[in-house]
Amino acid sequence: MERLPKKERHQSLMRMIEENPFVTDRELTRQLKVSIQTIRLDRMELGIPELRERMKQMAEHSYDQVKSLSLEEVIGDIVDLQLDKSGISIFEIREEHVFSRTKIARGHNVFAQANSLAVAVINDEIALTSSADIRFLRQVRLGEKCIAKAYVRTHAAQKAKVEVFTYVGDEMVFQGNFVVYRSAAE
Repeated sequence: MERLPKKERHQSLMRMIEENPFVTDRELTRQLKVSIQTIRLDRMELGIPELRERMKQMAEHSYDQVKSLSLEEVIGDIVDLQLDKSGISIFEIREEHVFSRTKIARGHNVFAQANSLAVAVINDEIALTSSADIRFLRQVRLGEKCIAKAYVRTHAAQKAKVEVFTYVGDEMVFQGNFVVYRSAAE
């Protein structure tokens, strides 16, 4: 792929960040075939903050309050939440989340992020996982950021079906279909 002219590169950069606000500078360098310094300069010229600042801005502006859990009980950082509709959380895999020899994330940590998001997205004081059908699609490694996206597909008086997809970059690493019990009072 040939290098894009600056104006086209700026348009591509803005589109890519708009489509995925969690995209890293490294991923952008790979996709746009330029150096990390070029990406940083382009972001500065366009007034686009770095990933950490974009995440912070999203967290400050964009979500309902979790009712079913305390925020400390949610695994990962919720950056978007629309109760009974959808939610997004980010979870960085650190040393305490991996097997020491292989540096591969322990599966229960990836599951815990998805499960807690599936429960957090429910608009009820009481929400508990009733069942889960899950698939791990690839290993997650130390330092990778897991972005979980939850979608409430159906909700009745006592049960909701929540689908959760977890990504590292553009690659799906986990998929789960959760049935979440909720109290009957709505």
